[in-house]
This record gives sequence, structure tokens and C-alpha cells, in this order.
Amino acid sequence: MRQGDGVAVEIASLRSPLRVDADGVVRVGMTRVTLDTVIGAFAAGCTPEEIVAKYPVLELADAYAVIAHYLRDRPAIDRYPASRATAAESVRGEVEARSPLGDVRARLLARRPLASF
Repeated sequence: MRQGDGVAVEIASLRSPLRVDADGVVRVGMTRVTLDTVIGAFAAGCTPEEIVAKYPVLELADAYAVIAHYLRDRPAIDRYPASRATAAESVRGEVEARSPLGDVRARLLARRPLASF
């Protein structure tokens, strides 16, 4: 608590609205809106109010907090979407290795009766 000109001002530390879900995705508050969605909208020129208008499940204070967090630690936050893209590519490769889809199209086309013109 701080005293200034007879008015008490309580300074509380801000809690982060960010959480990591079971899949390792950083989300805002208890919503399904991701960190990279909010940062992407901000980078595209949206204000926190516009972001909340696009994603009404977000709290305005949380949108501001995410952007403040981003502005304080931009290099770390900028690495996050790149790491997600790398992880997604890895998972995509694993899925394709387990069930190669390349030959599915050929097999489906082979089943198709020849068109008679």
C-alpha cells in the first residue's frame, strides 16, 4: 500500500491470463482463444477493444494483459508461434508416416468407373 496526498493506492501484482492447456497450447484465460491469435490480431493493427470484439469470450483486461506481456517479452513470445509450427509439422509427418495418404487418391480413382462420353 502506498500513501500519496492522503489517498491510499494499492498496487497489486498482475496475474497473467495465459495458461498452457493439456496439448501444450497457450490460451488466454479459460477461453479457447490462443496467444498467437491475440498477438496476430495485435500485429495486424487491432486494438485490444477490436480483438475483444472479434473474440467476445475474451475479457478486455486480459487482452490488454496479453499485449503488455508481449511488449515486455517480445523475443520469447515471437518464438512461440515458430515452435508451434515446428511441432505441428512434426505431428503431420508422424501422421503421414503412419497412414500414407498419397496412395489413397490413386486407389479411389482406380475404383471410379470410367466415364463414357
